[in-house]
Amino acid sequence: MAIATVKSAKESAQVFVPREHGATAMLLTPFFAAAILLRRASWLEIVALIAIVCAFAIKDPLVVIARQRFVWKNMHPETRAAKRSAVAESLLLAACGVLLMLFRDWRPFLLLFLGAGTFTVLAVTLNVRNRQRSEWFQVASAVELSATCLAACLSAQGLVPGWCGLLWFLCALQATTGIFVVHSRLDARIAARKDLPVAIANGRAAFLCLAVLVVVATVFLFVARFWIAGALLLAAVGYFAELRRQTNPESLKMPLKRVGLEALGLSIAYALMVVIGLWNA
Repeated sequence: MAIATVKSAKESAQVFVPREHGATAMLLTPFFAAAILLRRASWLEIVALIAIVCAFAIKDPLVVIARQRFVWKNMHPETRAAKRSAVAESLLLAACGVLLMLFRDWRPFLLLFLGAGTFTVLAVTLNVRNRQRSEWFQVASAVELSATCLAACLSAQGLVPGWCGLLWFLCALQATTGIFVVHSRLDARIAARKDLPVAIANGRAAFLCLAVLVVVATVFLFVARFWIAGALLLAAVGYFAELRRQTNPESLKMPLKRVGLEALGLSIAYALMVVIGLWNA
């Protein structure tokens, strides 16, 4: 995950800000979709959202601290700022966790916290080893990040309704497809730059995910869940168009920021259709 630096007028200080917009969307979209579907508001949802953001943001300073401990031989200037950030975010995360477990059943939250903590340790370890761009780790990240819908439900009403599991699955499925589509584009860009054959593994995985989207959409069509089927087909068509576009050398010159914004728009449209489809679930 990238790290943003911000310099103040009084002194140079490093501020750790996640800049992976795709991962941020995977994190927040299921939460807000669940919040809409709950049709109720609770101040504990804000507490849960703060905890989610802290748990997501704390990885960056922890990576710096781990690299200082296990990789770097000399003291790096950003290490001190990383320690300050990690302490502040840990305290805020702990405070949010205490509030959630005081006002709701603590057992489901304990499971969520254990899962998030375990995944953070894994993420830090892979980042230190420079293996964070592994496709399968990113797929696992998509599943983990999409679980924020569970936190929204537990914080708002203390239980997980039946539709929440389906929301989690649908968000994770769309995010997984997007990951392989993006990696397919990166493979095509690298091949075009170095005048090499395009690696096909990610492309094949992307087309397999497209097939899964279509199959799942067909199932929802048979059970008359047309909005959800439409969302799945929209994602399939959008990602198929992107994969076809990757065969055009001129398309590969597009800035990745523009490609990311287009993918974000597709993700938002997909989530809105899923919310409509689950509204009367």
